[in-house]
Amino acid sequence: MRPVSIWQRSPWGLLLCLLCSSCLGSPSPSTAPEKRAGSQGLRFRLAGFPRKPFEGRVEIQRAGEWGTICDDDFTLQAAHVLCRELGFTEATGWTHSAKYGPGTGRIWLDNLSCSGTEQSVTECASRGWGNSDCTHDEDAGVICKDQRLPGFSDSNVIEVEQHLQVEEVRLRPAVGRGRRPLPATEGLVEVRLPDGWSQVCDKGWSAHNSHVVCGMLGFPSEKRVNTAFYRLLAQRQQHSFGLHGVACVGTEAHLSLCSLEFYRANDTTRCPGGAPAVVSCVPGPLYAASSGQRKQQQSKPQGETRVRLKGGAHPGEGRVEVLKASTWGTICDRKWDLQAASVVCRELGFGSAREALSGARMGQGMGAIHLSEVRCSGQEPSLWKCPHKNITAEDCSHSQDAGVRCNLPYTGVETKIRLSGGRSQHEGRVEVQIGGPGSLRWGLICGDDWGTLEAMVVCRQLGLGYANHGLQETWYWDSGNITEVVMSGVRCTGSELSLDQCAHHGTHIACKRTGTRFTAGVICSETASDLLLHSALVQETAYIEDRPLHMLYCAAEENCLARSARSANWPYGHRRLLRFSSQIHNLGRADFRPKAGRHSWVWHECHGHYHSMDIFTHYDILTPNGTKVAEGHKASFCLEDTECQEDVSKRYECANFGEQGITVGCWDLYRHDIDCQWIDITDVKPGNYILQVVINPNFEVAESDFTNNAMKCNCKYDGHRIWVHNCHIGDAFSEEANRKFERYPGQTSNQVI
Repeated sequence: MRPVSIWQRSPWGLLLCLLCSSCLGSPSPSTAPEKRAGSQGLRFRLAGFPRKPFEGRVEIQRAGEWGTICDDDFTLQAAHVLCRELGFTEATGWTHSAKYGPGTGRIWLDNLSCSGTEQSVTECASRGWGNSDCTHDEDAGVICKDQRLPGFSDSNVIEVEQHLQVEEVRLRPAVGRGRRPLPATEGLVEVRLPDGWSQVCDKGWSAHNSHVVCGMLGFPSEKRVNTAFYRLLAQRQQHSFGLHGVACVGTEAHLSLCSLEFYRANDTTRCPGGAPAVVSCVPGPLYAASSGQRKQQQSKPQGETRVRLKGGAHPGEGRVEVLKASTWGTICDRKWDLQAASVVCRELGFGSAREALSGARMGQGMGAIHLSEVRCSGQEPSLWKCPHKNITAEDCSHSQDAGVRCNLPYTGVETKIRLSGGRSQHEGRVEVQIGGPGSLRWGLICGDDWGTLEAMVVCRQLGLGYANHGLQETWYWDSGNITEVVMSGVRCTGSELSLDQCAHHGTHIACKRTGTRFTAGVICSETASDLLLHSALVQETAYIEDRPLHMLYCAAEENCLARSARSANWPYGHRRLLRFSSQIHNLGRADFRPKAGRHSWVWHECHGHYHSMDIFTHYDILTPNGTKVAEGHKASFCLEDTECQEDVSKRYECANFGEQGITVGCWDLYRHDIDCQWIDITDVKPGNYILQVVINPNFEVAESDFTNNAMKCNCKYDGHRIWVHNCHIGDAFSEEANRKFERYPGQTSNQVI
């Protein structure tokens, strides 16, 4: 039975509440705001640190007592409901394992389950108020969108905690300010307090403190600094000290988690005999500021990394995958925390972890789950040095894949590019800044050959997530007074940090189609799909069929046969086909939808269906040296949800000219016995080959990760039978295993049978 508040019983109760400050739920100056009646007298606040005003540990006051929520079964849908309770429009994320510090008192809710549409958290299912088996190390937090609900009562603003806290940290170069390249790796440590930026007294400053500061700023490690030089320099400068007595262990993800002391406003003598703390950080390989640093790092012998990130929109974020027995696999999120995430981040050349993500927030992996219950102290040089459990598939599912978001150095690349004319900040015509000091100007990019890969780089550079579309025509977006095209021939691989790292024509502008109508544009998105082929099914279903020509007229019409079929003696004879099934999963965070709308789909009378994508998959037979000896392709005969995971409903089906696509958590199955689900190998000689299947080969539809779109198999053909084995996703093996695979296709001899 739900609790009924006093004002729901009678109008006299409401009047009493208005007149008496001691009424249940009435705010006091030092507590959080009262919640509106829709939540039945409950009050909500965000607490903990370090945090911004729209994020924190969720605390609920019930019956006059503040308590927290356990992170068991917590989801983004529950975060949406709680953010609306707090006066925000929606949630952008949630946290677990007491990211904002453990709370105190009761744990009011456990196993909270919401659909996301509830008006109040009381409408969500749970174990009941106060019924929990959690500790405060499992307190849940939310990250709300920094946008208030219209008409939300001013009395419901978030609680502002009274104690001081360090909000941000930066390094201020003592010399050459404004002329040094970004990122800044050395300088005076400055912290942002509520009244502005202040320096830190260096008395008792240690290498552990520097390690924490460098981690916050996106650097994996620190190095010794010439303190004598800076002390000499400090004698000639004025300083404003706000912090002293900093004592870190070195494993903290934020300076606020260290022991520290703030100067009081009436302290007249600050840092006597001391000087501002100075830190020098070592950038990771991706952010080495000078060519000298890059060469120095590249000269060090480096083995293949055993940890990687997949599926993130930005560097330093993604699903964590580890290499074990030459095969990549994921990590179960049980007991996954900031310490373990920070070890991953630093190992990969980034700073400490900003977030430890659970619940496959960066998309689900496929294949093995190698580790669970990883417990790091934060001092380990590698994740493999942390205590962990090896698990089997029954212990954990890919819906529990762990991920990270790392702290990154500030490079300022987002200031050199902008979008204009779009309906929101996530879309528009791309404008780039060129020229030197005193002659900077903005210009447009030629739309020739502009596509998804180039759009991925723009969206990443602007911090806007994934690319949704790369547009070659932008006549519907007004460019204002910017009409000059200043860049052309842009070609990106999709992995660059900024557009100026992509190949382009330089100062020579060559554009086939002139005018602002044909300039480049992008549409960015916070989520993206991620297609993955079920490689084991290809191996299990592969076989050879000799199919009569009189049964292949439709296939010939759709160009699904080898070129030699055109000169065949139709309808006599046959073609030899390598057939197999392909099951394509969407493991991303957005539905996979064809780029073209239904109005432009092409009807094929012969097979009786619409093509929403002209080329959806490439099928190739390759020799050991990569020469193509047979090929096939498949249009998207029909993109639909054939089957889905247990808790996912189908959304797309092709019947009756229905919408096409693949829902997150579903897969599209092309059976081996349908037309064009083959490679015509009539002209292929016996021997050892590689079978390769590539999904979305032209990058026509944006995905979070294109590196897993290819699948390879060893293939042995004796002229009558075929053996397909060792099928795997292109990036599923270690580099050494891939080299062996390509060197010895089929068997340990490359001789043709």
